Amino acid sequence: MVMVGSVGPGVRRVARGVRRRIRRLGEPPVPESAYRLVPDPVFVLSSVRSGSTLLRVLLNSHPQIRAPHEMHLRTLSVDLNKPYTKKAMSELDLDQRELEYLLWDRVLHRELVRSGKQVIVDKTPGNAGVWERLHEGWPKARYIFLLRHPASMVSSLITNRPDRDPDATVREVRGYVEAVQAARTALPGLTVRYEDLTERPEAVTREICAYLGVPWAPRMLDYRKGDHGPFVPYIGDWSENIKSGKIQKARALPDAADVPAPLRDITRAWGYPC
Repeated sequence: MVMVGSVGPGVRRVARGVRRRIRRLGEPPVPESAYRLVPDPVFVLSSVRSGSTLLRVLLNSHPQIRAPHEMHLRTLSVDLNKPYTKKAMSELDLDQRELEYLLWDRVLHRELVRSGKQVIVDKTPGNAGVWERLHEGWPKARYIFLLRHPASMVSSLITNRPDRDPDATVREVRGYVEAVQAARTALPGLTVRYEDLTERPEAVTREICAYLGVPWAPRMLDYRKGDHGPFVPYIGDWSENIKSGKIQKARALPDAADVPAPLRDITRAWGYPC
């Protein structure tokens, strides 16, 4: 028999939850400005060996654009390794996902402030695989979709590493281009072709500047004069072509017969002959 006025532990837990919700209803909402220090970063979504380092150094040569080496933000994680840590963050309406966004955002902001520029661009190819997270974390982000003939990307990877397994390389490129295509279908942005960038660099960089809302700068075409950091593995291209400081023309497009079968549909979808 339960006496009137006595309550069990379950009831007390429910009551505490109700009081917490009532308290939060009286709290002011979190202003939008508290979510991101950089509300509209620019993400280049591309495959590996698509010319993203060339695009990066051209953009970084602009007086208002900071495009550092690949930052691999998606690999920076937050570890809530104690039960009370998770509880404490929950009381602040923060979960691990949002805490990681705050960390990534802080890295972007720090680099942008350090550069003294107005626009920051991250061109890490791995971003293509997490485009949904980027869109969730930065609803106002802008995107540049950098395309290259898929078979050319395979060829470039194998030229760089002759010991690569051809079939595995094709599968790797297929994974990247499928992710880029999914992002292009779902998100607004500007599509740039690597072949056009190397053939008509002024026209293409002008189009990019217009999209980003900055005036075009002639110095973008001579990236030798800028400090773009080291050209080393794992954070960008390190080939002699990129180190030359000159825009090199893209290799000739592969013959249709040389396009691997798993890449033919996406090659056609991207408007390349196949």
